[in-house]
Amino acid sequence: MRIAALLLIVALVGDATWAQQAGDFEDNDFAEFEDFDDDFVTVSPGAPAAGQASQKKEPEPVNGDFKEIDADDGDEAVVEDEESEFEHFHDEEEFEGFPGGEAPPSEGASLDPKAGEPKLTMAKVPMHFRTHWDSYWMEMIMIAGLLAYFSNFFMGKSKNTKLANLWLSTHRSLLEENFVLVGDDGKLENESHGLIKESESTFTLWCSGRTCCEGMLVELKMIKRQDLVAIIAGLLRPNQDQVHVKIEMSRDVMDTFVFCVATKKTATKMFKEQSDLSKFCTLVNKSEDKYKVPLGFCVLSELPEASSGVLDSRLIAALNKYAPLIEYIHVSDQFCGVVQQEDPANLKQPEVKRMLMAGFNLPPNIDMETAKPLLVLVFYLMERLKRFRLSKESKAKADKNRARVEEQFLKNTHAARAEAAAQRREEKRKAEKERVMAEDDPEKQRRWEKKEQKRQAKKKAPKMKQLSIKAL
Repeated sequence: MRIAALLLIVALVGDATWAQQAGDFEDNDFAEFEDFDDDFVTVSPGAPAAGQASQKKEPEPVNGDFKEIDADDGDEAVVEDEESEFEHFHDEEEFEGFPGGEAPPSEGASLDPKAGEPKLTMAKVPMHFRTHWDSYWMEMIMIAGLLAYFSNFFMGKSKNTKLANLWLSTHRSLLEENFVLVGDDGKLENESHGLIKESESTFTLWCSGRTCCEGMLVELKMIKRQDLVAIIAGLLRPNQDQVHVKIEMSRDVMDTFVFCVATKKTATKMFKEQSDLSKFCTLVNKSEDKYKVPLGFCVLSELPEASSGVLDSRLIAALNKYAPLIEYIHVSDQFCGVVQQEDPANLKQPEVKRMLMAGFNLPPNIDMETAKPLLVLVFYLMERLKRFRLSKESKAKADKNRARVEEQFLKNTHAARAEAAAQRREEKRKAEKERVMAEDDPEKQRRWEKKEQKRQAKKKAPKMKQLSIKAL
């Protein structure tokens, strides 16, 4: 019985102990980590036993290193040097211009994380442009201007090409009736048979193969619609699309005279710029009453007979009907272009041609059929000039005018021509002297020097006139 009671007491005590341990394990979830910490306890030689671990002091930080101090005063401490969290501030490769190689702070100094930090300068980055649209108004205006300019360029270029092709398609049948070759581009084999584009606003057409003329050049000068600046300037000074016709007449077909009928503004400009009009013609006052031209036109005439012969009833009727479209009609046998600056070195008169020229404005409503009769008028003038002849008195006056212009030219260039003649004589004497000196004939050289001395003496001698006196 005693044994049984003893076993029962032992069993009860064991159950109670086991239940207490199980409850402690469940209440402390981190008990296993306490065992883990006990395994890593640092024990130095001569340190106290495990039961004396409560006397161990906590590590104290000194200069970023942690030093474990044992409880015994006489024992050496074990120091573990760990990398400081501010060690990268002393790295020479981390910062440019940061002084390296300085001695680390002493152990007794206090740790200041900002003491050794370099001074960093942050760049001032502007805010995103979406938050400050008003800061880019200049760039916006420039971009808008460029877009407007290029848009206007392509639209204006397309419209000018369209108008030029429309003019050609309207007048092609009339041109082919009067010329064998329409659209000659100067090549042996004409491939295009159409307009030649000189620029974005200028187109040319060359026609040849007709009697009484060498050829006809048609030049279409459109408004510079591709140029936005020209469009803005056109608002102040309006201009129109124009057609300029230049026909080189045959030499034996047209008589010798100069004539022009044009609007007053154009006539004044041409009289100042064109060489033949400024030399041979005069501005006729009251042209409306004398020649029956429409109001606003004036006549530049060399011979009254020639002006009356060209301004017949048919031309007067065309001027009255198409006055807004006709700019000028110019007929000349002395055409040489614009007035040139007087050049004393120019010893030759400019080459002249017999020309029939006309300038017309295209209708603003792009109705090319309205401008078709103007080209018919040009062909009529060609036939009119072919049949027209001056009287003997007018012919003599025209020849006298041309002799006067030639004499004036010779007078203006007399000094230059004399200087050029003297220079030619001097060059001729030098060439003769070199030729004589190159020969091995002393006698011939002596005769040439004697001849040259006589010439020089005669040149220096005073000039005297010989007078003859008749006997009484």
